[in-house]
Amino acid sequence: MPNIRSAAKRARQADKRELRNKRAKSLVKTSIRRFDEALHSGDEEEAKNRLYNAVRQIDKAAAKGVLHKNNASRKKSSLSRMFNKRATG
Repeated sequence: MPNIRSAAKRARQADKRELRNKRAKSLVKTSIRRFDEALHSGDEEEAKNRLYNAVRQIDKAAAKGVLHKNNASRKKSSLSRMFNKRATG
């Protein structure tokens, strides 16, 4: 436990940020998983909607600094490639 008031405040702030970041990461992972499930079920329209939601969650996380912009870009690219591969072939 910190002895200095400012250190205690920083610890409280870090705990709050940790919860916010966990929530954002969890939303990203959940949206990606739901997209993957929709893609494998064969419903192209549902997969398209889930892709849109996943990209939206990834962009939000990147804007908040939870994900690095290159990491977010890589995730979106990967999801798009999966969708296009399924849609065309």
